[in-house]
Amino acid sequence: MARNTQRAGAAVLFLCGLCTFASGCLGRGEWDDGNGSIADSGYSRPRLLNRGDCNDCGPKPGLPRRGSSGTTNGSCATGQCYAGAVANARPVPAGGSGIVQASAIMQHDPLVAPPSEGTIVGHGPIPGPGPAGDPGPLPRELQKVSLPPHRVAPPDVLLINLVRMVPRPPYRVEPLEVLAINVTDTLPNQPISGFFTVSPEGAINLGYSYGALRVVGMTIDEIQAAVRRHLANTLRNPQANVSLAQFRGMEQIRGEHLVRPDGTVSLGSYGSVYVSGLSLGQAKCVIEEHLSRYMLNPQISIDVLAYNSRVYYIILDGAGFGQQVFRLPATGNETVLDAIGYINGLAPVSSKRRVWLARPSPVHLGCNQILPVDWDAIVKGGSTATNYQVLPGDRVYVDSNPLIRFNNRLSQVLAPFNQVFGTLFLGSAAANQLNGNGFIN
Repeated sequence: MARNTQRAGAAVLFLCGLCTFASGCLGRGEWDDGNGSIADSGYSRPRLLNRGDCNDCGPKPGLPRRGSSGTTNGSCATGQCYAGAVANARPVPAGGSGIVQASAIMQHDPLVAPPSEGTIVGHGPIPGPGPAGDPGPLPRELQKVSLPPHRVAPPDVLLINLVRMVPRPPYRVEPLEVLAINVTDTLPNQPISGFFTVSPEGAINLGYSYGALRVVGMTIDEIQAAVRRHLANTLRNPQANVSLAQFRGMEQIRGEHLVRPDGTVSLGSYGSVYVSGLSLGQAKCVIEEHLSRYMLNPQISIDVLAYNSRVYYIILDGAGFGQQVFRLPATGNETVLDAIGYINGLAPVSSKRRVWLARPSPVHLGCNQILPVDWDAIVKGGSTATNYQVLPGDRVYVDSNPLIRFNNRLSQVLAPFNQVFGTLFLGSAAANQLNGNGFIN
């Protein structure tokens, strides 16, 4: 009996120590106040920036603390804390809605300053409508910005249409191309007028009474003379007019074109063109210049059918059981609420108080750009203060509920011990049972 009591006491002490350790881990990284800042933790989890803080750099003497006003500059140990998310932007008046125009967004891998103030810390004077050095408010639900001109990148899908495409003379007809032929003074009720497709054998069929004529490898003038000679056996002084209605190269150029991993688009037999990093206007000029080797003053229209290179991410913490990552295309008009709505809301283990938006930052700065999100205020009160506009490359992170995470981690830690102790107790009970029945002397 005493031995069982000692074992039970040791087990209780072990569990108490384990709970104390887990509670200490749980307390690290929690919200330290109502303003949404995260206490410093030993994990690699990002901190929410406070006014005057550049993550892992500490407060800077030139930056005001939380609750102060104004926009100033400060420096990290590795560089300047700056932001350029909205340069040359025209803000919408307070309470208004709509989209503001911006000539550059995230051109310098910006660092967004404390979200509680709703301003951006600038790296030196940034030209704009406001005072020097003030690029304007952070883009939110009612104060959005338009994205800069799109730069083509893999795996975008481009839509190319032909405006003017004339082969360089002398052009020789090939199979499956279409000719427009009109002939005068034909037989009654047997006109020769319309489009005629060159067969795979290289001939065109002019009708039952006129027969077929081989035209492959000929120029348009040669085909016109051949048609007249061919019809002279049937008609009296026929007059024929022949033109090229559609050549095979048009089908290779017109349509959807995927930007390949090497940054090029394929134009069929006309080769490929490098378009990665170019604007639509630049891509149009480059493609037309390439086609001018084969065409006479070609003109095309180009647009982006699928913006596959502009994406943002939603990460849902699984409370100790991994994380879910959703990759969604950025159309330029999404907010945090839109992003969460695309994945059908928060997960059952998600915490409504631990949601933030992380924006890409320069490597050499060593700073994390974190914008805390007040989820309850957005969905219950219609607040737009933290319903930020999601820009390409942003990460919307939804942390898990601390209690659920603690319970899952505790279960993971205790599971091996439960199996070991269960096996020992089962074996001990079986031995005692056998001993009591006299099977063991």
